[in-house]
Amino acid sequence: MMPYASYKPSGVPWLGDVPSHWQVEKVKFQTRLRGEKAVGTNGVRYVGMEHVLSKVGKFNPIVEGTQEEAESTVNVFLKGDVLFGKLRPYLAKCVVADADGVCSSEFLVLAPSDDVVPAYLNSTMLMQEFTDAVDASTFGAKMPRADWGFIGQQRLPHPPPDEQLAIADYLDIETTRIDTLIHEKDELIGLLREARSSRISELISGDSLPGKPTGNPWAPHLPDGWKFKRLKHLAQVRSGLAKGKDSGDNVTVELPYLRVANVQEGRLDLREISTMPVEVDAVKRFSLVEGDVLMNEGGDYDKVGRGAVWTGEISPCLHQNHVFAVRPVERDLSEWLSAIMQTQYAKFYFMNNAKQSTNLASISQTTVKELPILLPPKAQRDALLGTLGAELAAFDNLIAHTNDEIILLKELRAATIADAVLGRIDVRTAHTIPLACRETQ
Repeated sequence: MMPYASYKPSGVPWLGDVPSHWQVEKVKFQTRLRGEKAVGTNGVRYVGMEHVLSKVGKFNPIVEGTQEEAESTVNVFLKGDVLFGKLRPYLAKCVVADADGVCSSEFLVLAPSDDVVPAYLNSTMLMQEFTDAVDASTFGAKMPRADWGFIGQQRLPHPPPDEQLAIADYLDIETTRIDTLIHEKDELIGLLREARSSRISELISGDSLPGKPTGNPWAPHLPDGWKFKRLKHLAQVRSGLAKGKDSGDNVTVELPYLRVANVQEGRLDLREISTMPVEVDAVKRFSLVEGDVLMNEGGDYDKVGRGAVWTGEISPCLHQNHVFAVRPVERDLSEWLSAIMQTQYAKFYFMNNAKQSTNLASISQTTVKELPILLPPKAQRDALLGTLGAELAAFDNLIAHTNDEIILLKELRAATIADAVLGRIDVRTAHTIPLACRETQ
């Protein structure tokens, strides 16, 4: 597609030049704030902030609002209104209502003027530059909110209605195509992770090797020549330091520590490290030692029991009480124990023995000590870990490459929207089926 024949300055730095026949108007002249309120939902559809996807202008397909979730006072919206999330506007939650309903008071309900196509307005309000401008105007440190007075003063492109509709049609087709590709890439990553997990279990559990039954429900098969042990016979399980502990008059020192978010499956995420005060006399007790296997004590079910080997990247470094430090009696057991924690049988063991409370799960120190460990001879163990490392590297490279493709697709999506809504290209020659026609099909 070609650009328009001529352009003019928009007067808005981030907009740049716009087609010469377009207008650039304040948001308050393109839409009005619908101020109708209601108490409860009265059985109609409810939309909360969690029901709108971030940055893509769509409803979350797997989350549906219920009357029980509704606030006591809600905003009323009609089909075709634009719902703009004023709470934490950097999340860019903006969507066109596809039916009448009520929504959280954290949404501004905007009723577009007769000469404004809702889908076009929605796309302009999802522009990153618009989001940044609104976000910079927020008030409130913990719960930043945007104000309609500021938003209404912002200037956005206002093409003729027929061009708005052509742009909306074009973007509907192009973004759907890109979103489909992103979804397929996400599914591929899911399949790769499943295959990665299965391969870990196959190698480390020795499921395909000849052996005998153990009588243990979690690790029922023991390959020939392997030993069946409990973790407590191979390592110490050390609890961590409770955050916020009152040290009284004791001398303390501020030191870095690891929390649940730092301990991922098979790796550590050390990009953000927090610190806490600890009594000087307790530093040695709670400091990590190279070769410790870190294991999460609590969190979501998928986080419980996951772990990785500490290799001394930070010294000294503590661990919070929600992260166990499993210290093997022999250093060369660390990588094997970490791999065991990634097997399906270990995950099932932790999930079935975890205690549930308020959407969180936790495992006790006693439970961790009783984890069954399948232990091959050292030479076989080293060979299996070598094979596993090479295969996991291949899986991880594929996952990383697919993630890179997703990033590029998201960049393409943003550029496609920007080129269309800012008039950098004339989409009227694109072969699209108008929205109005699609609604009747």
